[in-house]
Amino acid sequence: MGKILGIEIQNYGSLKHVKMGKLYSDQSGAELGNMIAIIGPSGNGKSTLADAFGFISDCLSTDVENACDANNRGGYDQLISQGSSDPIHFEIYYKETSTSRPITYELTIAKDNLDRPYVKEERLRQRRANQKRGRPLSFLYLVDGKGYAFVGADGGQSEDGSVVEGEKIEVELADTRKLGIATLGAMKQYSRIELFLDFLKSWYLCYFTPDAARQIQTAAPAPHLNRTGSNLNNVAQYMYRENPKEFKKILEEIQTKIPNIQKIEPVKLKNGQMVLEFWQKGFEEPFFSPRMSDGTLKLFAYYLLLHERNPRQLVFVEEPENGLYHQYLANLAIEMRRSVGTGYDKQLFVTTHSPFFVNALSPEQVWVLEKQADGFSAAKQASAYEFVQDLASEGAMVGDLWYSEYFG
Repeated sequence: MGKILGIEIQNYGSLKHVKMGKLYSDQSGAELGNMIAIIGPSGNGKSTLADAFGFISDCLSTDVENACDANNRGGYDQLISQGSSDPIHFEIYYKETSTSRPITYELTIAKDNLDRPYVKEERLRQRRANQKRGRPLSFLYLVDGKGYAFVGADGGQSEDGSVVEGEKIEVELADTRKLGIATLGAMKQYSRIELFLDFLKSWYLCYFTPDAARQIQTAAPAPHLNRTGSNLNNVAQYMYRENPKEFKKILEEIQTKIPNIQKIEPVKLKNGQMVLEFWQKGFEEPFFSPRMSDGTLKLFAYYLLLHERNPRQLVFVEEPENGLYHQYLANLAIEMRRSVGTGYDKQLFVTTHSPFFVNALSPEQVWVLEKQADGFSAAKQASAYEFVQDLASEGAMVGDLWYSEYFG
């Protein structure tokens, strides 16, 4: 469980300084909800924002140097905001449950004396169990790979060192390109670091492409879609076998969007490969998934994602409208909003250009990326624009207001 209440990104491409939601360093904002749509014209930083989440995930799975080079990022010098002399910095404000104490994670990435990207500073903070006010204590703090971590579920150290509570362990990492949370979170004694590490590991960045989904895989049931969706057949096989009621719901949802689809069924071929059969009205024989349209495959993949038995805690989807008929989009947004609920099980970020998609959302669920005079982007909640909240309360749809240039 867990969700992000706020995030700050500094010096990452066009996002020189972007804040969304509530932060430890800035408590003035409202907490992010479970459904967050990011809109704005092309070139305003939506893809960069999505990539920032992907970058953090890649730092965890490999190291910061490889993450700088992955996914055509081009290395640290291409990532950092032009003209910036300050390092790349992230702050994540996060809670496990509604009653748990918030945790702040801070990550600063710079270049070492060998001109390599490395973790310059890394910190986790949290208030003590009985502390309702005041500054949280750091239970992990590393500078250039050296520092300390606290054992157990409570305790920490104040910034000036005047307060130290709990069991403190001095730490020195062998490789400063790796995240400290990745190393220490694998040790049971650092239970809070382990919890936060598990939260980051659960992130899913969707880079779904229909061509990848058309690949025929060896039969091997898989509970989760991979980033590109190349294991779509295997995920369908898993749900069809392990959770047939949810699979039936997915088929019913798709039939309301694409009425000619009568049945979708995973089938294992004699050679051990797995394909999807799509049965359509008017045809006596099914079509295999490689023959299906981009939109049909994409819609099916999204519904599989939204109906996972053990959902990822944070999902980021870029421009779901691509390849989909515009009249499907409002219902897809409604289904996304329904799937995340109001608790701490799942949080969904979506970038979109579609007012049809945004029409299904409230002003609080929509954030706008706007270019500033200096060429960098800033984020603003749609509800913060003049008249938007009032018009929405009177029945105006947020996407229509955006299309009519009331904001954004």
